[in-house]
Amino acid sequence: MTANPIIQWHELVKTKDVKGLQALIADDAVFYSPVVHTPQVGKSITTKYLTAAFYVFNNDSFKYVREVIGERDAVLEFEVEIDGISINGVDMIKWNDAGKIVEFKVMLRPLKAVNLIHQMMGAMLQKFSS
Repeated sequence: MTANPIIQWHELVKTKDVKGLQALIADDAVFYSPVVHTPQVGKSITTKYLTAAFYVFNNDSFKYVREVIGERDAVLEFEVEIDGISINGVDMIKWNDAGKIVEFKVMLRPLKAVNLIHQMMGAMLQKFSS
């Protein structure tokens, strides 16, 4: 039976515990951003993107509104308001037998939200790189 990391994921989001990402992400993880056209490969870059997302998305209005969970994957639909823009998106997460996340894909709507997140994530990632 495959360990399901979604309970841990929800706890990290709730507590805004970016340090907990290290234990949850597999070494060979791949992150798919809604604004970067190439997959981001590896634990380090995946953790960096998810850490930035915690700071950008995880405000008091953030909430998951629907979940579809399978044996090795899940789709978590979320809603959040940032700078007066209502954002709707999904986190598509796959994991391995050890319960480590091996793929994390984010999709967003509407276009206004994609543009805003592109700017905000770019600024946050720049902070982490300096």
